[in-house]
Amino acid sequence: MRAHRWIFALALSLTLAAGARDGFDAWVDRTPMPPLLSATGAEVLDRHGDTLRVYTVADGRWRLVPGAVDPGFLDMLVAYEDRRFYGHSGVDLRAMARAVMQAIGHGGIVSGGSTLTMQVARLMEDGSTGQWAGKLRQIRLALALERRLTKRQILELYLTRAPYGGNIEGIRAATLAWFGKEPARLTPAQSALLVALPQSPENRRPDRHRGAAGTARDRVLRRMVRQGVLDDDTAQAAKLDPVPHTRRPFPALAPHLADRVIAEDPAALRHELTIDAALQSRLEALATRAVRTLPGAVSVAIVLADHRSGDILASVGSAGFQQDARQGFVDMTDALRSPGSTLKPLIYGMAFDRGLAHPQTLINDAPARFGAYAPQNFDGHFRGEVTVTDALRQSLNIPVVRLMDEIGPAHLMDAMRRAGLRPDLPGDHAGLAVALGGVGVTLTDMVQFYAALARGGDAIPLRWRLGEPPASARILSPAAAWQVGDILAGLAPPPGAPRRALAYKTGTSYGHRDAWALGWDGSHVAGVWIGRPDGTPVPGAFGGDLAAPILFEAFQRLKSRPDPMPPPPPDTLIVSTAELPQPLQRFTGRNTVFVPDTGAPEVIFPPDGARMAAADPGLTVKVRGGKPPYTFMANGEPLITGVQAHQVNLAKIGIGFSQIAVIDALGRSARVTVRLD
Repeated sequence: MRAHRWIFALALSLTLAAGARDGFDAWVDRTPMPPLLSATGAEVLDRHGDTLRVYTVADGRWRLVPGAVDPGFLDMLVAYEDRRFYGHSGVDLRAMARAVMQAIGHGGIVSGGSTLTMQVARLMEDGSTGQWAGKLRQIRLALALERRLTKRQILELYLTRAPYGGNIEGIRAATLAWFGKEPARLTPAQSALLVALPQSPENRRPDRHRGAAGTARDRVLRRMVRQGVLDDDTAQAAKLDPVPHTRRPFPALAPHLADRVIAEDPAALRHELTIDAALQSRLEALATRAVRTLPGAVSVAIVLADHRSGDILASVGSAGFQQDARQGFVDMTDALRSPGSTLKPLIYGMAFDRGLAHPQTLINDAPARFGAYAPQNFDGHFRGEVTVTDALRQSLNIPVVRLMDEIGPAHLMDAMRRAGLRPDLPGDHAGLAVALGGVGVTLTDMVQFYAALARGGDAIPLRWRLGEPPASARILSPAAAWQVGDILAGLAPPPGAPRRALAYKTGTSYGHRDAWALGWDGSHVAGVWIGRPDGTPVPGAFGGDLAAPILFEAFQRLKSRPDPMPPPPPDTLIVSTAELPQPLQRFTGRNTVFVPDTGAPEVIFPPDGARMAAADPGLTVKVRGGKPPYTFMANGEPLITGVQAHQVNLAKIGIGFSQIAVIDALGRSARVTVRLD
């Protein structure tokens, strides 16, 4: 009878235990689960996988995908926070029992006994840590997490959500903020600090409570010695490392381009670009330095690419990504501007291809009229008959307009579009003025056009995303492209720069609104733009003076020496003028009407309609042509008479609109209207 009772009692106990277990399992399985995916900020990476820029999540927190994490840090974290992490099912009963006994003995919670899984549960629900109800909720969620996730996934959640002070969450945001580095390789001192911070992230913030942070770090190091994770010598050396006292800025290279990439694909969290982070940083520093000697509202933009692949290696949209007088938030690599004389190489190349001219063809630089259009050279002087090579190197206007008149502006626009450019024409009608910059283009587009010249006339779209090489389109023959490059390589470089290192061209738009320099060597192509983002004039700004030195320095910051230019293609005709076929020895256009030079004076600065800032010692006025001495007048009143120089400062010009006039010794005059603010 007793045996039967014992068997019955045992069976009942097992049944009750099984029921309790099933009920407990069901209770755990019914646990309401918070979202397991943690929102992380988007990242923009360079061609090598290095970080260019990172973004916060919607609530303004810095939280990033952890990526590769130093194994030493993980060993230290598990040893300090949860030694039996890989053996328990979410709750460490031994640690929990110890916490309960300490609470009973001290009348309150002394140690929480929380496992890493329980901490993840608290982080996911943003729950409390000290209340029993909160502990019970964390226990239940921790058990549920262990049933649905692997240990690695749970650790990944901790590494993504752990708080490290302020709005910093996750190991990767922490290492970037406190050490300026990725978490893949950490020192023992850095690992110990990162283990200690999440326990009291605000009270141990290194930038506010450096002493408390150091004390907590050293406590972790001592325990690591006791547990055999570190030897004593390593721990003692780690204690000598300084605790960071400032929060470092997060990576923010290529901010304009990064914003554009994010806007194109806002759902993606990882964007891999062709940019080289190290080069981007150097060119951003170059742009910042370049504007220090320029007026306050002037900005600088730089684009540099590998013309062999079409990869953009650096894109600097302004001299500083901030809302200031320079309008640094405006991306001037993608702004429509007048290219000035920088389209001339394409026109000459098209003339070579069409058999209209050769580099040694003679062309007349004299006053000319094309219907109602009468272009002038920038300096107001005419050279007479010159070779095409000299006409391009001196950037003369009359010869290139004569060639444009023969080729046709529509053919130029077609070549630009086939090269991948997006030209913007006022009224969508191309006239002869496009040869001198009468069309809107972007800096990136112009670098793409010069890349086509560098590639022997074969145009490919420049790209900033890694991927398959784009398709190409031929706009010039290899021989014509080489001839243009050979001419431009013969330009005198800025002072101190090596000769024939780059084939380059400068340009200045009407009214000194844009200063350009574009050029290439055997492997790379670059472009520089300088001006005011609002399009107002920059007095005295010339591409050769301002932009060209920056172009050459950009190449110097890319590599120690330029790559050599390719040899001429086999079919290139390299002869003197006298050896050319008779039709190519001298260019004669069909529609050019040469007109006599009147010699009248012309105000070349300031441009008519300019709006300028008033400054000491006064308004600078530059004149060309005419016969001195000159008389300068403002609003009908003589200011200075008997002036022999071609430049003068007018000090008595008031604020507002003024009409400036110059009269030469023969009574010929010119005038412009300006506004001083």
